[in-house]
Amino acid sequence: MSPYLLQHHHEPHECGAVFASFRGHDSVLRHRPTLATCATGGHAIWWLVDADGTQEALALLPHYVAERTMATPVREVEIP
Repeated sequence: MSPYLLQHHHEPHECGAVFASFRGHDSVLRHRPTLATCATGGHAIWWLVDADGTQEALALLPHYVAERTMATPVREVEIP
């Protein structure tokens, strides 16, 4: 498994649908904190996940959210 950064963006009027879509989706991402800018007006959400590939990383999200999300493989680096 490799780490992926999931970067999601939605429009302000879509907030309710984004959060509600998780209710019908069994995912390890439910009921755990993550970073989001919805409360500050940015309407973006980020998750750091471990997956076997891009499709597997996106499968952790409900389809409604996944189709608006970019999955990027990432690695930790040490900043000199």
